[in-house]
Amino acid sequence: MLSETPFSHVAIIGLGLIGGSMGLALREYLPETRVSGWDADAHVRAVAARRGLAHDVTDTLEEAVAGADLVVLCVPVRAIEAAASALAGKIAPDCVVSDVGSCKVSVAEAIARALPGQPVVPAHPVAGTEHSGPEAGFPSLFKNRWCIVTPTKDTDDAAAQRVIALWRAIGATVETMAPDHHDRVLAVTSHVPHLIAYTIVGTASDLEEVTRSEVIKYSAGGFRDFTRIAASDPTMWRDVFLSNKDAVLEILQRFSEDLTALQRAIRWGKGDELFEHFAKTREIRRSIIEEGQDDARADFGRSHDNDRGEEPGGQ
Repeated sequence: MLSETPFSHVAIIGLGLIGGSMGLALREYLPETRVSGWDADAHVRAVAARRGLAHDVTDTLEEAVAGADLVVLCVPVRAIEAAASALAGKIAPDCVVSDVGSCKVSVAEAIARALPGQPVVPAHPVAGTEHSGPEAGFPSLFKNRWCIVTPTKDTDDAAAQRVIALWRAIGATVETMAPDHHDRVLAVTSHVPHLIAYTIVGTASDLEEVTRSEVIKYSAGGFRDFTRIAASDPTMWRDVFLSNKDAVLEILQRFSEDLTALQRAIRWGKGDELFEHFAKTREIRRSIIEEGQDDARADFGRSHDNDRGEEPGGQ
C-alpha cells in the first residue's frame, strides 16, 4: 500500500467488467481513496450499487465527477469521445482524465478534441475475461497483469506518474510506450487473435456437414479456447477493430501471407518447412511462460472448479 494515495477521489465512468473491477480494486487496495461511479444504463447502476463497485454510484454523471481529481473512462473506445465531451464544464481544470481502451492513438486524439487543455493520461490494462457487465468484476483482475500507459507529447509527466502509481497500487505491472507502438503491439497480441477466433468459430458453425451439437460435443482444447475468446463483448470488439483498423489490417496482411505459405507447404508435402515453423512458434510459447504470462501446467492450469477464463484485452 502506498504511503499516500496518488488520487483522493477517482470517478469511474462505465461500470462493466473493467470499470467495476477497478472500483473494487481501489476500494480494497487504496481504502483512503473515494471512489464514485456512473453508468448510462440504469440497470448497470443498480447492480453496481448492490455490489459496492464504488462508494457512491450516482444517478448523474455530474454527481459522479464532482470534486474528482481523476476520471477514468471505462466505455467502449468509439464511445470515449462522447463520454469525454460530457465532462466539459463538470470537472476541475487540473482533474486528470484517463481511460482503459485497448486502442490508444484514436482514443488520445478523441479525448484531446473533447477536452482541450485538460491533463490526459491514456492507459490500457491488459486484463479481462470473456465475461462482461457489472456482475463480472472482481478486485484481483489486475493483479500481476500489465497496464500500458501511453503518454502523448502533450501529457504532463507528473500526471502520468500519478496514474502509473495508481495502477501499481492495485496490483498491475506498468509499462509505458508511445500510443502508435501500443496499437501495433496489441494488433499482434490481442486484436488479430480475437478476429481469428471469431472467424474460426463462425466457420465451424456454418459448416453444413458438421452439426451444431457435434461442434459443441467434440470441442477439443484448441477450438474450445477459440470459443472462449470469441465469447468476448461484441460491442467492445467491434469498436476495437474500427478504431485500430490500420494496425489490424497491416497485421492481417502479414498473417494472410504466412497462412498462404503454410497452405503451400501442406499442399506440396514440405514436412521440414512445417516442422521448422512449428518449432519456432513453440519457442514463443515457452517465452510467454518464462515471462509469467501464462501457466505451464496441463490445460493451462485450469482448476475447473472456479475457472475465470482470463483473456487479455477484455473491457
